[in-house]
Amino acid sequence: WSQCRILRCNSDFVAATLELGNSGSGKEAGNAGYCRALRSYDLCTRRTAGPCRGDLAYHSAVQGIEDLLIQHGCPKTGPTAQPRPLPQAPLSGDACFYERGYVQRKGHAPEYLHCGVFGDPHVRTFSDEFQTCAVPGAWPLIDNQYLYIQATSTPTRGGSYATALTKITIIFKNWRECAEQQIYEAEVDNVPPAFTDGSTSSGERRGQHSLRVRSQAPGRHAEIWAAHIGTTLVVRQSGRALGLSVRSPRAIVESYTPEQDVQLCVWGCPTSQRLETPHALPTAAAHAHCSALLPERDIYFQACLFDLLATGDTNSSSFAVDALEDARGMIADPEKVHLRAAAGVRDALRLPALLTATLITLRLTL
Repeated sequence: WSQCRILRCNSDFVAATLELGNSGSGKEAGNAGYCRALRSYDLCTRRTAGPCRGDLAYHSAVQGIEDLLIQHGCPKTGPTAQPRPLPQAPLSGDACFYERGYVQRKGHAPEYLHCGVFGDPHVRTFSDEFQTCAVPGAWPLIDNQYLYIQATSTPTRGGSYATALTKITIIFKNWRECAEQQIYEAEVDNVPPAFTDGSTSSGERRGQHSLRVRSQAPGRHAEIWAAHIGTTLVVRQSGRALGLSVRSPRAIVESYTPEQDVQLCVWGCPTSQRLETPHALPTAAAHAHCSALLPERDIYFQACLFDLLATGDTNSSSFAVDALEDARGMIADPEKVHLRAAAGVRDALRLPALLTATLITLRLTL
């Protein structure tokens, strides 16, 4: 196999064990069947070992198989499970082009949702909640049947509590005839215009590709189209941090299991990791700087002030400016682009203006 097929190995094993549960076999027969499924799983992982070198999901599966073989007392050699038959019916003509197929079935375009992650990091969730997170390390942004996105945050030099996105990993999962597993990785100062295997497209069908990458500024910007799931992703570097913007149909966003319960784009960051307000009130200079770039008093203006206070770097305002630009391109209704800050935060953001007005009044009365 020329590409890592660990996701296919995983799905074959799950399918084999589900069939055991539905067969009504006794305990001993069931355990023998489970051992056969485990040995097939082990064989599958060994066949794809070369292309999967360095893949975290692959190494996790290999370790898990070893543990399960010991736990269930399964000999490493013996019969394996019968291979799962491939689907008999071919995919219809537009099955690999989500929006086109959806319109044909439903008579209207799908509902699209937007998530943006940028700056300290700030998260605009698919449900239009806005949070600022203290989440150092690697966290999943999206984890569903079709797509896995992980972001890594590291502390910035400008403040003790500030963090910034420094790495983004995107895994497009294998899906029938439309898409083989494909991986995209970006780091600060390296936002490549291609997938990790060097290709810029994948999944050709009827002269079109289900996955494509293009760049307006190689090294600092990449836009990925996933036609088979109707999803657009933009990865860009702003200042010394990365940002991610996603536009995806609701049905794709909601295609997760109860086990996939940590997704910052879906539920936001854990309550214990949320930062409600900056550790200090914004100065009049910070207020003026962000007002000039972001005249609307919305979440992007709020994020601009937060990042400026956290880093002390005026260039950090580009995080929010770029995120707003992506939101405008991904949200069809202009009225829904600007989310207003929460009431308590709005009061804090108005303080510099009130203080300035007070000082002017005092000077006029002296």
